[in-house]
Amino acid sequence: MSVAFTREEDYESTAADLPDRPVSPHPNLVTPRGLALIEAALAEARAAYSDAQSAGDVSADRTAMARATRDLRYWSSRRASAQLVEPGEDEGVVRFGDTVTFEREDGRKQTFRIVGEDEADPAKGSVSWISPLGQALLGKAVGEEAVVAGAEVEIVATS
Repeated sequence: MSVAFTREEDYESTAADLPDRPVSPHPNLVTPRGLALIEAALAEARAAYSDAQSAGDVSADRTAMARATRDLRYWSSRRASAQLVEPGEDEGVVRFGDTVTFEREDGRKQTFRIVGEDEADPAKGSVSWISPLGQALLGKAVGEEAVVAGAEVEIVATS
């Protein structure tokens, strides 16, 4: 049989079947900054969707349309479920949105801000409130100890 009559796999069609981005089952708590980031991502997703639609023949680039549709669904869902937590008065314990500094047994000090899942970026000093670190620190007061990565740490400051 001639190769001309065999069907090659349609890679673009396969790529267009993108799975949805997973949405967390946890409450979508957000700081004011986190809400602004979600709204910016939603605006970007709407623009990408609009661009993909206006590009003409959708079948020409089904991957871009699938990606834009998937992202628009995700960010629309995250915006709809967002629960804004405004900063409150300092109660002396670590709360959502607070910045906390702790000291490790070897004397190293680390500082993290406890934020929502979409805002978290450990490399930039923010962790999700549902992360093991966030869970270990929430509700602790200055001077109290918490277990982080199997080692005890002491809370030295919160703001």
